[in-house]
Amino acid sequence: MAKVYWPYFDPEYENLSSRINPPSVSIDNTSCKECTLVKVDSMNKPGILLEVVQVLTDLDLTITKAYISSDGGWFMDVFHVTDQQGNKVTDSKTIDYIEKVLGPKGHAASSQNTWPGKRVGVHSLGDHTSIEIIARDRPGLLSEISAVLADLHFNVVAAEAWTHNRRIACVLYVNDNETSRAVDDPERLSAMEEQLNLVIRGPEQEDEKVARTSLSIGSTHVDRRLHQMLFADRDYDAVSKVDGSGLEPKITVEHCEEKGYSVISVSCEDRAKLMFDIVCTLTDMQYIVFHATITSSGPHASQEYFIRHKDGCTLDSEGEKERVIKCLEAAIHRRVSEGWSLELCAKDRVGLLSEVTRILREHGLSVTRAGVTTVGEQAVNVFYVRDASGNPVDVKTIEALRGEIGHSMMINVKNKVPSRRWKQEGQAGTGGGWAKTSFFFGNLLEKFLP
Repeated sequence: MAKVYWPYFDPEYENLSSRINPPSVSIDNTSCKECTLVKVDSMNKPGILLEVVQVLTDLDLTITKAYISSDGGWFMDVFHVTDQQGNKVTDSKTIDYIEKVLGPKGHAASSQNTWPGKRVGVHSLGDHTSIEIIARDRPGLLSEISAVLADLHFNVVAAEAWTHNRRIACVLYVNDNETSRAVDDPERLSAMEEQLNLVIRGPEQEDEKVARTSLSIGSTHVDRRLHQMLFADRDYDAVSKVDGSGLEPKITVEHCEEKGYSVISVSCEDRAKLMFDIVCTLTDMQYIVFHATITSSGPHASQEYFIRHKDGCTLDSEGEKERVIKCLEAAIHRRVSEGWSLELCAKDRVGLLSEVTRILREHGLSVTRAGVTTVGEQAVNVFYVRDASGNPVDVKTIEALRGEIGHSMMINVKNKVPSRRWKQEGQAGTGGGWAKTSFFFGNLLEKFLP
């Protein structure tokens, strides 16, 4: 029998208390030599930990340590953060932004509703139309999707795609290539949906599991939305490919009888946005984090969370524990991309994404993760690639690709050291870390909002 420990809080009392006791944010650059301390004290509310972590990760800050405490009605967190170069955060604009967003004048992310059953979800957001697609992944699928949009005169101004366990989740922001405005013509949107549905189903697959998406209303954080889409698609049920390196995430669930918590311990290779992915998944699974300790040592991360379900119950059944472990493993793996990454920069134009992904397909490359953004007139695309069989790409293919597209756009090629070499090279500092490529969609979304 599950034990219930969750006390009742009157919503009106919580609102009154938050007005009487507004949140406090402190940026401390003196207490620690190696990092900046971000201290947040505020009234506790559902989702507040994810909100804070999201702000820090969207600024491309690395969380090296964190201490979370939110028993009762008060939330007290301390985050040790650095920039991507491992230095303290000293930029005044960044500090002001953190204090503004997390302080008394900040606001929580707007809620979102979803309607399952539609294969392509479309809604307008400011000057852009948002498209959500989830389907069975196959080589060249992203190229086919972008070709459809280019043929229909839609310009892709931002996008991100993740693949995991032979599934692909993709969020694209498009506008009309002539007006640079959101497309609200029902007939045109319907035609786009119809053609995209034909592409994502493929020539042989008609099963509902193969290709389905959801329609969302609101400005949900893109990374969180991708997690939600793959979680709803139950990508965690599939068996992940283990590389045999012995560095798969180690996740355990235990019970703390004294305090009435379930304790989740995560030990894995450290990487960017790891804490966000774990907290995001726990939040969307309706679990509340009361205490947590996050530490990283070199390439290794250790995270411990004391949680209960929102109804106050702990994880008592083996089935519940197994499901949480599977979901957290999936959340960790979705953003992992070893091997080659290609960073491309060129003047934005209609069909650019279609052209680039076509070239990748012609070279036998499969995109495992992608990010597209537009800054002014420049389009910045990042692709993580493997060959059509899912194996690492050989150097000759990368050099041939560089030769073909290097004359028309800037290209930067990176290769992440495989995890299996972490133990031999990670501690020696010989390049065993994660590539520093990241996508700034949290900040980019603010441009889309009216």
